[in-house]
This record gives sequence, C-alpha cells and structure tokens, in this order.
Amino acid sequence: MTPITLLQPQKIVFGTGCIQTFCDDYLKLGFQRMVLLTAPPILPLIEPALQQLQNEGVQILVVSDIVAEPSVSDFNAILDQARAFQADSVVGIGGGSVLDLSKLVAAFVGSEQRVEDCFGTGMIQKKGLWFACLPTTAGTGSEVSPNAILLDERDRLKKGVVSPYLIADAAYVDPRLTWTVPSRVTADTGMDALTHCIEAYTNKFAHPAVDIYALQGIRLIAAHLVRAVNDGQDQEAREALALGSLYGGLCLGPVNTAAVHALSYPLGGEFHIPHGLSNAILLPTVMKFNRPACLRRYAEVALALGVQPGADDNETAQRGVDFIYQLSEAVGIPKKLSDIGIPQSAVEGMAHAALQVQRLLKNNPREVTLQDARDIYNALF
Repeated sequence: MTPITLLQPQKIVFGTGCIQTFCDDYLKLGFQRMVLLTAPPILPLIEPALQQLQNEGVQILVVSDIVAEPSVSDFNAILDQARAFQADSVVGIGGGSVLDLSKLVAAFVGSEQRVEDCFGTGMIQKKGLWFACLPTTAGTGSEVSPNAILLDERDRLKKGVVSPYLIADAAYVDPRLTWTVPSRVTADTGMDALTHCIEAYTNKFAHPAVDIYALQGIRLIAAHLVRAVNDGQDQEAREALALGSLYGGLCLGPVNTAAVHALSYPLGGEFHIPHGLSNAILLPTVMKFNRPACLRRYAEVALALGVQPGADDNETAQRGVDFIYQLSEAVGIPKKLSDIGIPQSAVEGMAHAALQVQRLLKNNPREVTLQDARDIYNALF
C-alpha cells in the first residue's frame, strides 16, 4: 500500500448549533483581536456569537466586502487591513472564497512573503496566526483542506496555494449556517462537493485511507442534494450535505482533484463563473471522458450514487454518468457553456489555460491532451 500523509485541523467539530462551541473555545484561548472574514448575508446569523465575544472584551474587525471569486489584489487589500488592525487571530465564516482568504490572511499577515510568489505546493515558509474556519455552504470543504484559490490577474487564471500551514487550527461545521443558502447556491456548491469526492475516488493517487471519505460523501450528497435544493429548511438534508462536504474536504489534501477542477479554472479566471457552477457543468462530461480509463472505480462510484448495478462494470459505470446528468438537470445546473455566457470562440484559449494546471491534471485517470480539452469544452455547446 502506497504511503499517504493525512493532515487535518487539530480540532474538527460537527453538528447543528456548534457555533457556540467555537465561541467557548475561542474565549478559552485568550485571543483579543480577531479579524473576521464573512459576507453580509451571514452577519445576522452570527450576530449573537459576535455579541458574546465582544461582551467578553474581544475586539473584532469585520471584513465582509468579499467578492465571490477573489483576486490577488482583493486579498492584498484585506491583508493590509489585518496588518493595520494588529490581529492576533483570524476567523472565516462563509463560503469557499471567504475561507480561502481567511487562511491566506492568517498565513501572510506576519510574513514578508508575497502570495503571488507562493502559487503551487509547499511554498509558504512558516505558520502564521491561529485561525478557525466555519463554512456556511456545503461546499468547498476548504475548512479542512490545505488549499486556497485566488485569481491571478496577470494570467487571468485561478491558481492554488497549497501548504500544510493553510490547514485550520480548528474547523466548526454547523449545518444551521447553511439553512438560508439560496437554492441556486445550494445546487452549485453541492455539486462541487460531489465533484471532490468523485475525483478523489477515481484519481490516479486514490488511496484506501481516503476512499472511505470519498464514497460516504458521494452517498450522502447524491441522496440529499435535491431535497436541500427544494427545501432549504430540511434539517436532515442540510446536515447530510454538510457532512458530505466535510468528507470531500478531507479528500483534498492527501489526494486532491483532477481534470474537472483543472478545466473549470479558466471559466472562473476569464469569465468569473462561480467555482461550484463551473465544476457542476463540467462534471458529467469529464466523467464520460474518464470512464474507460477506470471502469471498476466508476462502477463503484455509480453504486455509491445509488444506481442499480448493470450487467458488468461498463454498464454500471455508464449508469453512474447518466445519474450525474439527471442530478444536474434536477437541481437546475445549465447544460451548456453558452447558457452561462461563454462563447465557443473562447474554447481555444480556455484549453491552453487548462493545460497549465498540471498540478491537478497529473491526478486524472486519463491523460488530457490539448485536443481533449478542446473536445470536452466543445461538447458543452
């Protein structure tokens, strides 16, 4: 069995209402100057928690003007605020972009390094401030991963910073924070979490120590996504999605994703399509492309999705691909790139940009050539 390294937050708390556990833990640690990254719709949900902390003397700098797909410039502006505030801790309460920025602020606030010099793996030189992540979507799994994504304006491409120093000191996954997420965002982020699990399981570097997370994540999300999209107050569905997203996040460090994510980066970088939506549109087409390269694994994915087994692995795997097409349609994912404003004339540039993301393409079970990238994009028009 190939050696594998599992790096996770020292503390992971899961459960409806566990934001209170976060407050209790934070006060015990004795920090006094918190930079809180969040988003305006989240503020009413967390107001009681913030009030409790402030009543205990905690100074809180709230940064809520965070764009959906943040750039290097966006990050540097927030970093300047955190430095001026003289933060001693960082907390992110929000979706993937908020959590990624929180991780990077904690890492760079006391560092002389520049984030644009740290794209890639293992470039951050030292641990930064203590930080915690509380996701409000299900989701990116960023709360437990060593990854953070930013748009590099120079190349108009989303890039990743990957480092063990980006693993949160603590993660608190409170499904209640997802109850007010709109159905459209629930669908996009749920498909993103499902993509993490499927790409981890069908990855060249898939591993039994991670497979257990990936398969259970697939089961939970496939069985509950439509329910959560249709009724955001469905507590059982929300809890299942939050747990499935957490499992997907635990796959990201040791195994990571593959071609779906690599091909999605140009959609976000050039056209500012939300990350979850980009993955959701690409997922079934990339699964169709990859299926012949690992039939057994795709058949096992299909069974986890809940389909009936076919006569052989080939038929079962195809039923899994068909299920993803049907699930995407059921939760309202657009079928074509043209449906989200991307012209077919952009295919050549996107294909070249995607091929730069070898950090992820090397994980894919089937080699993706430049022509393959063109064909996958063109199949979505």
